Amino acid sequence: MKQRKAMLSWFIVIGAAVCMGLGAGVGAMANAAEGEFSCAQEGKISKEISPEAQLDGFSCFFKIFEGVKSLHFKVAVKNVSDKPQRYRVRIFLDNGKAVGGLIPRKTKKGLVKPGQTVTFVYPVGRMKDKPGSIELYITTMGQ
Repeated sequence: MKQRKAMLSWFIVIGAAVCMGLGAGVGAMANAAEGEFSCAQEGKISKEISPEAQLDGFSCFFKIFEGVKSLHFKVAVKNVSDKPQRYRVRIFLDNGKAVGGLIPRKTKKGLVKPGQTVTFVYPVGRMKDKPGSIELYITTMGQ
């Protein structure tokens, strides 16, 4: 009787280890599938960027947002002016959705210093597909 319980315990431990290993592999595949990609075709991205800003990066990826797999925009902006700046980022999609915000979001810790690059991620709630076309606007805020 003791031998059966010991044997059963070992089968449970080995089974749990195998399940955990398989679960880790599935998680790794999901993270690879959520990699960054080009947000739209080359000619389908319209950009208007303030002379005080430089777009250092613009990419997309899918990630869970509010319980649903949704599109996220990753925007990197560099301050190319000679004084600290605050930027307004606006992204409009062909399906009528839009996202955006301020960089930095709050000014308590200061503005974006000259030469500094900041990155922010904007989620688009409940958008499961790549957009067909994008309009990106980056402007400076008044001081």
